[in-house]
Amino acid sequence: MSSGSRQFGLSKSKITSFEQCPKRLWLQTHRPDLAALDAGAEARFAAGHEVGDAACALCSGGIMIEAQPDLAAALQRTQELTSGSAQDPLFEATFAHDGVLVRVDIMEPDGLGGWHVAEVKSSTSRKDYHVADLATQLWVLREAGVQVSSAAIRHLNNQFFLTEEGNYHGAFVDTPSLEDAKPLSLKRPKLVAEIRSVLGSEEPARDPGDHCHDPFPCEFVAYCSRDLETARYPISSLPRTGRQLAAKWAEHGIVELEDVPPGSFTNAVHARIHEATLSGVPYHDVEGARRIIGDWAYPRTYLDFETIAFALPRWLGTKPWEQVPFQFSAHIEDGAAQITHREFLSLDGKDPRRACAEALVAQIPEDGTVIAYNAAFERTCILRLAERFSDLAEDLKAIAARIVDLLPVTREHWYHRDQGGRWSIKAVIPTIPTASTYDELDVGDGSAAQMAYLEAINPDTLPERRRHLEQALKAYCAKDTFAMIEVLRHLVADACPSVATR
Repeated sequence: MSSGSRQFGLSKSKITSFEQCPKRLWLQTHRPDLAALDAGAEARFAAGHEVGDAACALCSGGIMIEAQPDLAAALQRTQELTSGSAQDPLFEATFAHDGVLVRVDIMEPDGLGGWHVAEVKSSTSRKDYHVADLATQLWVLREAGVQVSSAAIRHLNNQFFLTEEGNYHGAFVDTPSLEDAKPLSLKRPKLVAEIRSVLGSEEPARDPGDHCHDPFPCEFVAYCSRDLETARYPISSLPRTGRQLAAKWAEHGIVELEDVPPGSFTNAVHARIHEATLSGVPYHDVEGARRIIGDWAYPRTYLDFETIAFALPRWLGTKPWEQVPFQFSAHIEDGAAQITHREFLSLDGKDPRRACAEALVAQIPEDGTVIAYNAAFERTCILRLAERFSDLAEDLKAIAARIVDLLPVTREHWYHRDQGGRWSIKAVIPTIPTASTYDELDVGDGSAAQMAYLEAINPDTLPERRRHLEQALKAYCAKDTFAMIEVLRHLVADACPSVATR
């Protein structure tokens, strides 16, 4: 492959991809067909645009630099607006140097002939890669002769609450970043030269690792992992310190948990996992589970929420990225093991919190135990509703006070080697022979539920499709709460001598 030094045009995002992994940018450039579809990418892209538009709208009198009819026109227009004594903010100001093109989110004149540069992000805090993005811009701006007097990452304010529809004054915070970005900007020429050298060469070699998901999920993970010999039960799957332990044992040529000698782990949980993996017999402390669960009074309500979070708050009284419940499922079990199902789902696109709070008060029994899986989430949802609706607060707080957590009970009293070091309910359910699976559901996880919700509330969604989404969401949330019943019953059942790998 020819290595012409200027044949590869670069941008801020491409440089970010390279800093995450050189192989990622090489594949994006030469083999984009190998990318796996990221279901959430479109939603993240849309959220970023929405946040960017809101940040611009807050800068009165700003001028948008349109990339019409092409980027050359944007470059020319930017040159015209920055060559004189500019008085107005500029949006998407476009600059190029050494084949690197940047479009600056917001540039605000400082009144002294210089500019304040704001890199807009949809997060609620500054990240390291944000500073790297800014560094690329500062380098190009400096080479273009633009005087930058200050620079910041303009991110969402996590203390902001929407009090007036469409009014986002106060929704953004500038974290000054000029001094942090300057040293990186000085290294950009060398980095750009390295990028072009890599892009002009053969596909770089790099094994999958933590970088595949930091700061972004890489679309080429499946491709890069295709020929790797994967361990059946990898040491790295051990909770908390698995990666460190895997590195230690790799020095001895051991990657399989089954190959680690018995008695090697001092951590009780790790030892438990190791023993269950070696023997093929699940760890099952029935009596321990019974001692805890036996105190959970009837009626037992198994509760699960589905939530949505918007970067820019959509409903009054919410803040950026606040989890708002739009659905719940409740399976209610009486002392005779009779089960009743109740549910709530809002798909009209309006603020669902009041209706959700009222449904909780109306449908959840006034006594008994409320069971959740990772209960802190459900408890927080309910208490936030109580804060919002004072007339329902007493009843909602009473529900929250009765919540117990099935997750730690499961973690302490059950482990099947096929869980892979995880205790999420979707990891546990396949290890219970009598349990039903999620396999046949059109909505199979929380992310899919959020995507289904967004599609359902879209005014352009056809009624037939909306009805399908409604049924899919109800089936998924109901499965989550019924799965809790299946897990609990299994925990207190007689110990299973062995469970075949499924």
